[in-house]
Amino acid sequence: MTTHDRRPPEPGPFTRPGPVTSPGPATAPGPFTASGPGAAQIDYVLPLRWHDDAGLAELTGYLRGLSRHARIVVVDGSPSPLFERHARLWRGIAEHVRPDDDLTVANGKVAGVLTGMRRARSEHVVIADDDVRYDAGGLARVHALLGHADLVRPQNHFHPLPWHARWDSARTLLNRGLLGADYPGTFGVRRSTFEKMGGYDGDVLFENLELIRTVRAHGGREVRPLDLYVRRLPPGARRFWSQRVRQAYDDLAQPVRMAAFLAVLPCVGAALWRRRPEVVAAGAVAAVGLAEIGRRRAGGRRIFPAATTLFAPVWVLERATCSWAALAARFARGGVPYAGRRLRVAAHSTRQIRRRALCPPPGAVNVRPFRAGPSRATAGLRQPDGSGSLVAWKPAAL
Repeated sequence: MTTHDRRPPEPGPFTRPGPVTSPGPATAPGPFTASGPGAAQIDYVLPLRWHDDAGLAELTGYLRGLSRHARIVVVDGSPSPLFERHARLWRGIAEHVRPDDDLTVANGKVAGVLTGMRRARSEHVVIADDDVRYDAGGLARVHALLGHADLVRPQNHFHPLPWHARWDSARTLLNRGLLGADYPGTFGVRRSTFEKMGGYDGDVLFENLELIRTVRAHGGREVRPLDLYVRRLPPGARRFWSQRVRQAYDDLAQPVRMAAFLAVLPCVGAALWRRRPEVVAAGAVAAVGLAEIGRRRAGGRRIFPAATTLFAPVWVLERATCSWAALAARFARGGVPYAGRRLRVAAHSTRQIRRRALCPPPGAVNVRPFRAGPSRATAGLRQPDGSGSLVAWKPAAL
């Protein structure tokens, strides 16, 4: 949600012609056949918290163009001087609000999403980080897919591509090659499904996986269109380095994946100790090959340059190293720092979320269903420790 150390980005897809971010149809029947917010049938929720306004002009231009195709809700946790400047610039473009005071979740992005979903009016809603840049075709495609799905999971790609964005693109390609899809910074979601779930747990680090698993636990249908490519602005190099251990910590929510990365360094060390460098070379070639499989899926060669696959062995070695640091943070420090707090849980399993929905933990507070705005009846109620996304027993923050 926060984009520190942002480079001055290029203008977005609504400010001038740019690269096509989705090979799907450029236009589609529905909300994009007319201009103006009144014609929109999809809402766009943007949670953000900035500590400087680098890139503000570019984001404002993007939101101005986006407002012709969607109703926008910006949930802004920035300090007061920045918040007031944003309010002046975005007046008439977006509904600009603070996160609701009664939300006590540890993850600020989730607080922004929950606040935005309270104010959403359309059945179809896009949730997107502040560095995500949709074009009209991408929004139309999400809108169409939400007609028969509860959650739409697009595929992000970086543009432009400085060296560290190529490095991180290897992660995207490996996930596409091994898991079939990457974890994006944006989703499409049906509002009725979100209401039925009661939102999702905001006391986790890997909030995107938590949302995916919560939808699954409540019987929702997820679609992963591998050819729906949505542009993402790369972070600055400083921000990139600061995220290495935190992103590795996310893998604690996927134990098999975490175990595989923890095994990489011992295996490399053993191969070198036995003077078998060819084993290490074979592993590097395998990583490049897997990334190339991900690049070739669903027209990815038009989006990802071939050179990005060469960063796959570097990314695997980086993740293997940071996985040990993440494990140490989990057991020695009780979690990783996030926005001034320390988060212990990466994400809950689908089984845990389903069990919580059926059997709420002791001390859970029974409140009214998810509503469109904060209510005085529940203002000030704190979310009980361990509460998650429930059906009959909603988290008090909702």
